[in-house]
Formats: sequence, C-alpha cells, structure tokens
Amino acid sequence: MLLSGVSIGVVMTGSHCTVGAVIPAIKRLKSEGALITVIFSYTVNYTDNRFYNVEELKKEMAMITDNPVITTITDAEPIGPNKLFDVLVVAPCTGNTLAKMANSITDTPALMAIKAQLRNQRPVIIALSTNDGLGCNARNLGYLLNAKNVYFVPFRQDDPLNKSTSLVADMEKVFDTVVYAMNGKQLQPLLLGPLGGVG
Repeated sequence: MLLSGVSIGVVMTGSHCTVGAVIPAIKRLKSEGALITVIFSYTVNYTDNRFYNVEELKKEMAMITDNPVITTITDAEPIGPNKLFDVLVVAPCTGNTLAKMANSITDTPALMAIKAQLRNQRPVIIALSTNDGLGCNARNLGYLLNAKNVYFVPFRQDDPLNKSTSLVADMEKVFDTVVYAMNGKQLQPLLLGPLGGVG
C-alpha cells in the first residue's frame, strides 16, 4: 500500500454539492493505508442541506476513518505543535476558504488546520469547488498557485457556458495529487478540459 502509515488530515468545507464526490477519495486514501482524520469547517458542521445531514455525515466519516471528526478551532490547533499530519487535503475547498487562506485569516477549524500544517512546512493540497475561481477569487488562486508547500488537485471549468467563472477539482485525482505532493511535485496537467467539451 502506497500510503501505509501516512497521516492525512482531510478538511471539508461548505461546497455541499461536492461533498459526495469527496467521500470516495477519502475511502481510496484509506484503502492505501493512510491514517485519516477529518476536519469540518463551521459551515459543514452546522448546515443540514439537501445533500447530507450533518450528524449522518459525521458518523460516516468517523466510520470510514476510525477517528472522530474535528469540529472546533481549539481541537484543530494542536495539528501544528504536535505535527499530526504528513499531508493535509482540503476537499472540497470553497472560494471563501481559498480567499481566507490567501489572506492569512484563521477563523474556522478548517483554516486553523491549514495554518497549522503550513507552519510545519508540510504539504497542503487544495481541491477546488468554487463558483468564482475565475472571478474575483482568481487573484487568490494565482497567489496560492505560487505558494510554498501548497499543491492543487487538477481542476476544470465545470460548466463554462452557464457558469464561466466556476472551477471544480477532479476528485478522482486526489490520490495521485497526494502521492506527488509527498515528493514535492505538482501533479500535471493542472488545468483540465471541460467534461464533454463545449459548443
């Protein structure tokens, strides 16, 4: 198993419609031997919606990972001093989290986990899911593409004709991105073509 004994934190933020696509990626990491702990942003932890019930999602994550979900800033803070994770995966990563990360804002468990991981100069992997990745958030994306120890799951415009600024990562590439990032490399190609083409 390629990730045997590797400790991975998975931060889930509030792109509710994308959470379902992240779960198979977590299972894949687990199947390759990774030791996984999930961290919820406040939005994920407190918002029941048409895609999931919070308590059911929390139970599912605990069952898959064999670890309780981290849901508070206080519980996320030790990630830094205790060097809890070899790799941190932010999936899905909303535009809100992307913008706060780029501007050093730490006001949720998700952002505390990211800050704590970067403090240790260990890899943080971003799996985008945002409607404004090519809008106002493009400047934050550009900044983080050049940030040390930050890697991106390859992404695409998910609906170029109807949502021209929207970007979403290919969650099936989370595993490969982790493997590359552990070796200090960005998985390529980073920019993917739209599904099914356009026009």
